[in-house]
Amino acid sequence: MRIVRVANFVTGRSGGLRTALRHLGEGYLAAGHEPVLVIPGERYGDTRQPWGREITLPGPELPGSGGYRLLTDRRRLARTLSDLVPDRLEVSDRSTLRWTGRWARDHGVPSVMVSHESLAGLLGQWRVPAGAARRIADRLNRETLHRYDRVVCTTRWAAEEFERLDDTPVELVPLGVDLTTFHPGRADPALRERYADHTEVLLVHCARLSVEKRPELAIGALARLRGAGVPAVLVMAGDGPQRATLARRAAGLPVHFTGFLPDRTRLAALLASADVVLAPGPVETFGLAGLEALACGTPVVANAASALPEVIGSGGLAAYGTPSAIAEAVTRLLDRPEADRREAARRRAEEFSWPAATAGFLRAHGVEPGQPSGATAPETPATP
Repeated sequence: MRIVRVANFVTGRSGGLRTALRHLGEGYLAAGHEPVLVIPGERYGDTRQPWGREITLPGPELPGSGGYRLLTDRRRLARTLSDLVPDRLEVSDRSTLRWTGRWARDHGVPSVMVSHESLAGLLGQWRVPAGAARRIADRLNRETLHRYDRVVCTTRWAAEEFERLDDTPVELVPLGVDLTTFHPGRADPALRERYADHTEVLLVHCARLSVEKRPELAIGALARLRGAGVPAVLVMAGDGPQRATLARRAAGLPVHFTGFLPDRTRLAALLASADVVLAPGPVETFGLAGLEALACGTPVVANAASALPEVIGSGGLAAYGTPSAIAEAVTRLLDRPEADRREAARRRAEEFSWPAATAGFLRAHGVEPGQPSGATAPETPATP
């Protein structure tokens, strides 16, 4: 069957969502289906990728987002969907793309909305008062439940935002991790020495440098550790609109900014060479970078307010979202024998795989793994 997937907030430099879309697309292809991904870009494009067909529709850049674009031309997107004749519709943006659920109903196409974020949490990061944020999120989430045939969440933490509203159950499908690319064997002593010597503790923060990720907490935790006599250094892997502000905040501290790392093998080497990875974002609904760190055998300190504690399990520790709490969790992890903490991290990551995630998403689409995909609609060029 043809599974048309529509997503916003995806660029060549974005992180977890882009990774998930690509791995799931590869999984759909391997299962005999035809995935088509529709995303915003600077100009129209229609290409073949290892994860399936990828169509780019022009969309405006979201101010202050560091390059994210949005699919705002509803007529053009609706025309593109009609041209593609999907058997299933999968949507990854429950804020600006919720209208596609109605399009799917009108055209008899079964639809799935994938929850990649906590709306209440994001609104809180944008300084919307807690009560108002919850009311707004509840209204939008209730509409999502009514417009789509299925809602998929990747953690119980994310599912709670829906389940408190309606008796309709959501599908719980954890994402996966590439256990080959992200592996303890990627550790690179030469790479580590570029940032820290054998007497120092190497911390890594791997996330977009944007407000909702709270990267300043990693820098604050480093300052607390240094003040307590822990010879820690910090690598900030990633880029985003907060980079200049963070660089000013880090003045006088051993903080290294790598910028965006497009080479996944190089990223894996950095994660595997670290002592601890920090994931201080409070609104993470899964946190693929944290899971990739675990796969590299590196424990993670995650924000207790996010879904990451559910993901990392025994592979790390949760801490309240303050520099002091994060620093204390790092110290507790370092007190464990290195071999034990690295083994626990890898063992936890091995519980997640992309084939299992693909099978779960296909079940949400009403297809059991191994079930024949059936006839596929003839390929029709999307309207340019």
